[in-house]
Amino acid sequence: MNDFSSVAVSPVGVVRRDPRKEWMARNRLHPRHHEVISEGVGGEMGANGLMRRNPRQIGFIGPNGIKRIDRLKGNAVQTPNKRQSVVPEVVLPWHVVATADFYIFVVPDMVGGRLSGHDKDILGLAHRLQKEIAGQGAVVAVCFGEVKETQFELAGVDRLVHFAGAEFEGFAAEAKAAALAAMDERWAPKHWLFPDSIHGGTDLGSRLAAELGERPATQAWQVDLEKTVARGAGGSLDISRATPRILFLLEECAYPIDETRHQVLSLEMPEVQRPAPRLLDQGLVAVDPNEIPLAEAEFILSAGNGIHNWAQFHQTAKALGATEGASRVAVDDGFMPRSRQVGASGTWVTARVYIAVGISGAIQHLQGIAQCDKIIAINTDAGCDMVKRANLAVIDDSDAILSALMMLANEKLVEPGAVQGNTNKEDSDAA
Repeated sequence: MNDFSSVAVSPVGVVRRDPRKEWMARNRLHPRHHEVISEGVGGEMGANGLMRRNPRQIGFIGPNGIKRIDRLKGNAVQTPNKRQSVVPEVVLPWHVVATADFYIFVVPDMVGGRLSGHDKDILGLAHRLQKEIAGQGAVVAVCFGEVKETQFELAGVDRLVHFAGAEFEGFAAEAKAAALAAMDERWAPKHWLFPDSIHGGTDLGSRLAAELGERPATQAWQVDLEKTVARGAGGSLDISRATPRILFLLEECAYPIDETRHQVLSLEMPEVQRPAPRLLDQGLVAVDPNEIPLAEAEFILSAGNGIHNWAQFHQTAKALGATEGASRVAVDDGFMPRSRQVGASGTWVTARVYIAVGISGAIQHLQGIAQCDKIIAINTDAGCDMVKRANLAVIDDSDAILSALMMLANEKLVEPGAVQGNTNKEDSDAA
């Protein structure tokens, strides 16, 4: 009998089964289990000589010994132990601009020193406009102050200009506007693109437009080289006009770049005549994070059924400068007020950082945090839905993690030059 099949055909033409091989196929702990089931993936011959397909053999054995369906259809890379599949890393092609015939300048908000989703949408629009103009163009990102972004190449930045220094930190609207005016005189870009937002893009773009004597388009959301459609009357109607050189753009004005990598080469910075500042940035005003409505909070520390030390939770939220949230279970049990409930049955939140402590992840809660930028889960259950949804998961006891977070936050507050008094924005960046 053939050792590599559960059925065999005798010299006289009689089909014979191999019970031992069939037993190996059923017992996933047998040393030859993987060898046996891999032989019959396409089918096996039954006792009557017909090929029969065994649906239980489709897939592979996961690291916990449970059979998984191979949704990659054989395109996964098998690891040496044959028990895990690794998705091959996708390497995006390079978009190279050796010599640029023209430039399109984008001034992102860079909230917290990183590109936001709004910024990436505008970079995508810049590339769409660049393709409509004859010649080889480059998209330039102009950044001020501290920059923490590490993936400019994946966001569509061909050239990068970074104005560092204390004079460009904080508000510094006059110094930034003077730098943009000098760049316009030096490079004469085809377009200036700003996010129409409260984070500084609208103010800075307005100053540049006044300096250059141009009339910008505000609240723009559909743009091509000929026509711009902007929101008007509180968003109740659309206004069409010829596309100007300076544009203030809404979110989702275009798709972000996701199919190419870009060089992110440095662009020569012109000499800037820095005017004497008439406005001084005295820093952010300290506020009580819990006075910020959940729907407007940028940094939320949310508690669930896994919290056992509520005094520690409140102390950690205060040390981090985070707005407190809660799951429905914590609210129903009386540990948090109803106004702090996050989810479809509570408040839909759009925080930049959302830390879920001891929350398993009911569907209503996941719906309420769908628009959050970064989600961090702290839980002891590695298989819960919140851990699967999170961008970063910490599998450990919540008391130990909150204690460590509180200690790190307190150490940061006593560092030389640290700002005393917590603010929602600054501490969300620290987290």
